[in-house]
Amino acid sequence: MKSNDYLELYKGKTFESMNLYFRSREIFPGGINHNIRYYKPYPFFTQKSKGKYLYDVDGNKYLDFWNGHWALILGHSPRKIVKKMTKQLKKGTLYGTANKLSLKLGEEINKAIPKAENIRFCSTGSEATMYAIRLARSATGKRVIAKIEGGWHGFNTNLLQSVNYPYEADEGLGLIEDEGHFVESLQFNDLERSLKVLDSIKDDLAAIIVEPILGGAGCIVPKEGYLEGLQEFAQKNDSLLILDEIVTGFRFSYGGAMDRYKLDPDLFTLGKIIGGGMPIGAVCGRKDIMKLADSTVDGNKTTYCSIGGGTFSANPMTMNAGYNTLKKLKKNPSVYTKINELGKITRNELTKVFEECNIQAEVTGMGSLFMVHFLNDKVQSINSALDVSLSDKEQLFAYNFALMSKYEIFFLPGKMGAYSNANDTDDPKKLIEATRNVFEKIPRS
Repeated sequence: MKSNDYLELYKGKTFESMNLYFRSREIFPGGINHNIRYYKPYPFFTQKSKGKYLYDVDGNKYLDFWNGHWALILGHSPRKIVKKMTKQLKKGTLYGTANKLSLKLGEEINKAIPKAENIRFCSTGSEATMYAIRLARSATGKRVIAKIEGGWHGFNTNLLQSVNYPYEADEGLGLIEDEGHFVESLQFNDLERSLKVLDSIKDDLAAIIVEPILGGAGCIVPKEGYLEGLQEFAQKNDSLLILDEIVTGFRFSYGGAMDRYKLDPDLFTLGKIIGGGMPIGAVCGRKDIMKLADSTVDGNKTTYCSIGGGTFSANPMTMNAGYNTLKKLKKNPSVYTKINELGKITRNELTKVFEECNIQAEVTGMGSLFMVHFLNDKVQSINSALDVSLSDKEQLFAYNFALMSKYEIFFLPGKMGAYSNANDTDDPKKLIEATRNVFEKIPRS
């Protein structure tokens, strides 16, 4: 079966999704509400989700490795969480006032990650990272933020720089050139080169912001000493280290990846898992920095850092879902043992399949996260977002699309996969078997 056959198979199974997509294009720009949710020829439309499955409007059932942007560590609609949220639904969805549930979730995060001395909830990761860099500039009196090439910190304007290859080009219309003057890019896992860039901007360097594991840029694990080297520079330079743990927070263990890498960030961001399937973001960190956001102190707007939160910040539905999700994870550490082992098995077995099929590929990741990269003459190993950008993306799309259309295994094309507690040992087996079958049929590039 050729790649075009998979396309026709998909179209034949998703006729209603095709109709809905054409209707959507009349209402939404591009027919979608998040740029990465579009893939050719059109995305299927989900009708419901449960456990480890997505069900589309055409009656297809997909084994889901996308897991709601990797946020659903307990799987789709876990029974106990849904039960708790249903009770809250009857009490109200949005108060617009302080509520006890926010305190419960905040205290639980503080206990799990003591470095979260103070926390401010918001509704998205983009807001959380925006607030973090605003706090950093307030605390240091400096302006420049250093970020990683390919590093994704949401759609906030300041950090929408050097996200997609070629990294020196603007990320799109509507961005003012002057904003880019206060953002500098570092290449992940190249400490020597990164330190040279940092040294060139040290006098005005407010903070370095980095994901402990590059998520959207390719599921790339840091080399030994890289993150520590960035932290050491920041500390010596009186700049701040901001760790973006929106993907990694509570993903590998009950806490942050900062413990795994023995990091001491001044500020860090959380999201995804702490919302229990509901919208959330959080900026956390040292109390002396976070107190700059205290608008209750005497004075005027020039005496504090205005970071807000938003109408839906700390809403009781999200706080309920998040608190009960963390409570479940805390009481059942075996969840982490299980999903991390599933991830390890998958990375090892996929690597074996590619070797047996004589396919040049590298499987990256850690714990319950994994991603396949197809190598070529330009790229022989994956260490940075640049390597991912220059790898064989067409082959990756063909692979992901084949899994989706014929084997009903869903990865958002081009993105990493994640395991949840809803998965079991049959799921790696299904993925491995399907992968082996695909590479008997998709032509080598």
